[in-house]
Amino acid sequence: MDYEPPFLETYKTLLQENTEDSKDYSCSMVDTFELPMIDLSRLNFEHPEREECLKEITEAAMEWGFFQVVNHGISQELLENMHSEQMKVFYEPFVKKSTENVFGLSSKTYRWGNPSVTNLRQLSWSEAFHFSMSDISRMEQHKNLR
Repeated sequence: MDYEPPFLETYKTLLQENTEDSKDYSCSMVDTFELPMIDLSRLNFEHPEREECLKEITEAAMEWGFFQVVNHGISQELLENMHSEQMKVFYEPFVKKSTENVFGLSSKTYRWGNPSVTNLRQLSWSEAFHFSMSDISRMEQHKNLR
């Protein structure tokens, strides 16, 4: 598919060199964990409920680096519009995403894989767009998401 990054092509040598090691990764069990879920509506409450919510946010950020939120006040319609726009971006041809200045933003906006990988444990099969808040304010074609 022309929209997917060339993971296999890029990492072909690494995968071939590590075929023995790869057996360990393909059959390994991964522990699953429930990400913390935080009800942000509690930030509108009085002490101690508000303080407990702040404490949960701090602990989740320190332990996990991220967490799930509910009752954040963002409408379902806006979330669905954002998802639709997200899918449009990821289904753009890979060549366009990786070589063009996507949305007129910096070249570091689009990332995939791990360019400095030296073994299979470092392999990242990810594709991501990273936008700063100042970048979003410059995205003229997506004013409807603000």
